[in-house]
Formats: sequence, structure tokens, C-alpha cells
Amino acid sequence: MVLLREELGDVLRSARRARGSTLRDVSARASVSLGYLSEVERGEKEASSELVASICQALDLPMSVVFSEIALRADRAERASAPVALPVANRDETVVSAA
Repeated sequence: MVLLREELGDVLRSARRARGSTLRDVSARASVSLGYLSEVERGEKEASSELVASICQALDLPMSVVFSEIALRADRAERASAPVALPVANRDETVVSAA
């Protein structure tokens, strides 16, 4: 199962590291405690939209890019999981597999 908070944390951490920034740098620019930012990056806390906006601004990263990356990751994870075939009744009420 894809958890938004975990994917968000991974994307933010990757962006921060790619920019060569420390947690301390970003927490200061985003006006968020270092500990809380660390928990967000580890996927332990659900970040509010205001907090995400502040972190993205501190990283000079558009939120749309963050959410696009999360959507791509979710799509990959969903495609990698085995599809579940559900029984479907046809017109003469015979149950057939949808797969």
C-alpha cells in the first residue's frame, strides 16, 4: 500500500540531498523545527499543506513537482502489485473472471 506521508518524505529528502542542504538549513528556511522536519522526511508525520508549501519554498521546489513525483511513485507501486481478479456476472448470470 502506498502511503502519502512516506512518499512525500522520500521526495522531500531526495530533493534536499540533491541540493546539498542539511535538515538544519531547510528547517531554518521553512521555519519548522528540525525534529519535525526529520519526522516528515521519515514518513512519520502527516504534513499540512501549509508545511509542505513552506518546505517546498525553502527547497526552491514547486509543489507541483513534488506532487507529480509522488503520483509517479504511486503509479509504479500500484502497477507492481498483483492485480486482483473480481468475479463478474455476465448476462446469463454465469460468474466469469474479470482478469
